[in-house]
Amino acid sequence: MSTTKTLREGSAQKRAAILSAARELFLADGFDRSSVDAVAARAGVSKRTVYDYFGDKQTLLHAVVDAIGQSLITTIRRILDHTLTDRTEAADLEDVLVTFSMRIATDMLDSAEYATLRRLVRAQSAHLPDRGENPMADTPDEALAERFAAFAEAGLLDVPDARLAADQFIALTFGVALDRLGSANAAEDTRVRPLIVEGVRTFLRAYRAVQS
Repeated sequence: MSTTKTLREGSAQKRAAILSAARELFLADGFDRSSVDAVAARAGVSKRTVYDYFGDKQTLLHAVVDAIGQSLITTIRRILDHTLTDRTEAADLEDVLVTFSMRIATDMLDSAEYATLRRLVRAQSAHLPDRGENPMADTPDEALAERFAAFAEAGLLDVPDARLAADQFIALTFGVALDRLGSANAAEDTRVRPLIVEGVRTFLRAYRAVQS
């Protein structure tokens, strides 16, 4: 007979308070030095409530990272919906891909949420699952791949493998900026935009559909 503890969904307000408290403590004091008692005190709940909602401290850390990841994925999908739309014309493809990439660089990669996620992952990597074990790790890439597949159906791109195209697009644009500059802060670093523009052009040389 299974002895796995059943976790409570409980109050959304209490759950949010626990996640916020844990996030603050894990960032300030580190995972190992942050106790469940301290999380409960900061969240204004009982220690038992923390355990009832999350089971243990490591699961709580995973929940904190997942919550930040979900927030960033929402941002990415909003940018996709605002920039790479089904109204895109062939002549506009370079402009919309540059706009999308610049919005990712400013609205997502330059956000406090992304900075927090990077700090947590760097500091607490020993307590977090590998990318291959994280079901959310590929979600942004898949969302972009879906949009590229739609562009292919519309005759704008020639992408036999939409996911590969998405991975290569990311590597050529903000990936290059992150590798070369250490950040993709387009709002503060004028070197970001030229890298993104050239990355988009390189991508389109490989994947733009030939117009009849």
